[in-house]
Amino acid sequence: MRGTSRASLQAAENRFAPVLRAAGGTARTIGDELFALVDALDGSGSLSRTLADPSLSPEAKSGLVTRLLDGADPRTVEIAQMLVGSRWSADADLAHAAERLGFLGLLSSAQSAGTLERVEAELFSITRALAGQREVRRYLLDDAYPAQARGELVERLLGQQSDPITLAVARRAAVAPRGRRYVTTLNHVGDVIAELRSMEVATVVAASPLTPTQTARLADLLGRALGRAVQVNVVVDPDVVGGLRVQSGPDVIDSTVLSRLADARRQLAG
Repeated sequence: MRGTSRASLQAAENRFAPVLRAAGGTARTIGDELFALVDALDGSGSLSRTLADPSLSPEAKSGLVTRLLDGADPRTVEIAQMLVGSRWSADADLAHAAERLGFLGLLSSAQSAGTLERVEAELFSITRALAGQREVRRYLLDDAYPAQARGELVERLLGQQSDPITLAVARRAAVAPRGRRYVTTLNHVGDVIAELRSMEVATVVAASPLTPTQTARLADLLGRALGRAVQVNVVVDPDVVGGLRVQSGPDVIDSTVLSRLADARRQLAG
């Protein structure tokens, strides 16, 4: 998102994040209703343009979205009214903002139940399990397959042992990919969880598993470098040969053998 949209989203989060936390288990209902708004915006270009149009009065857009969400939780309606009354750099940013708040609603529900860390671990396990499953990842992204079928596949893969919020997030990512890769959406949700837990997430790609001591030491080093607590998620990839590749948000630290060889080749070529 560009500056105006980023500011509008931040204002909405600042106002409603405490509301979602206070909603307890009912925050999930708010999240699901916001996803319904996202689906309506994605399904109708004219609706998206109208509700994001800065030339229309906030009152007119508020009335339209209120009718659209007839029967929804009043808190959902209030969030939607603020979103359509805000300014957006691009029409699509309105749906992106509603989606983020929808995920925040689901995760706030897990936080109130004390299961947020479990949801975080389960979502990361899904991304790790899909690392070598190219066909499954393609299926979960391909609009040629019905959304319902993609959702059912996720339910079969996860089974009944997963936390209900994990299943809800994973199913939503499959049913409504919104042009993103499946794992990208799960990683985005992981970032939202880290924000809720006031932690930074660092994904570490290593040639072999790290010991608990190594993981703790790396988390400590990264925490001191980034200035906040760090959750380290380790992905094992034998192709890196040796070393580590660490990514935290947009920042990447790559010290793998392959990276050093690539640097050497570039230097020789130069």
